[in-house]
Amino acid sequence: MEHSGGGDPDRTLALLWRDRDAGPVEPARGRKPRFTIDDVVDAAVKLADAEGMAAASMHRVAKELGVGTMTLYTYVPSKEELIDLMLDVVLRRRAFPGPGEPRPDDWRDQVRLYAERTRAMYRRHPWMQEVSTVRPSLGPGMMAGNEYLLSTMANLGLAPRDLAAAANAVAGFVESAAGVEAGHARLEQLTGETEDTWWRRRSSFWEKYFDAAKHPTIVQVWNDGGYDDSAADQSSCAFDFGLERILDGIASIVD
Repeated sequence: MEHSGGGDPDRTLALLWRDRDAGPVEPARGRKPRFTIDDVVDAAVKLADAEGMAAASMHRVAKELGVGTMTLYTYVPSKEELIDLMLDVVLRRRAFPGPGEPRPDDWRDQVRLYAERTRAMYRRHPWMQEVSTVRPSLGPGMMAGNEYLLSTMANLGLAPRDLAAAANAVAGFVESAAGVEAGHARLEQLTGETEDTWWRRRSSFWEKYFDAAKHPTIVQVWNDGGYDDSAADQSSCAFDFGLERILDGIASIVD
């Protein structure tokens, strides 16, 4: 698994926040650059979307842009910084309402907006579940998402520690569940085999290996129609169910 938050911190932060008033960070040596850093990042995201994170190597990105690999390093100094930039650009594209901008009236709808856009982001960019964000890159995309999610519950009367915990619980669930969905989508893309087809090809498991006496609850849920939906519909139902129960839990301590 790839990791975000690597590389030299000051150099990475300067790249992530290059659009601030201080001006963009551009290559410091050689001829006038043919591309911008945004061009490099967009090319890397395009490759990762099509083929997975492994495809977004410095060599492949350079080839995509029609330059030598060493030239690419004058834009982005390392693969670690490139990963941070890729993550932050797709996080920014969620385009959450900022302070003072229009948003849904109900706090639960505001959280649902966070969930919907984050889930859509993982669907568009399934390579994200290949990248660990345990040590975040602290870019504008990540900070905007954190600010928005905290603001959705900021007026509920929660104690500061509870507010932070509630936001972290929502973010943790949404990102984990969306990542699992993205993993399924990525496997289908790579193998050409849907989840339902994968299960059908293993139908012999139920006849030869499954012991109904040791798994009576699974049998009962199956017989009662709990698994009648397609794999994709079950995944979507689980996502919605989990999010709503988290929101119910938060509401129970503020209502």
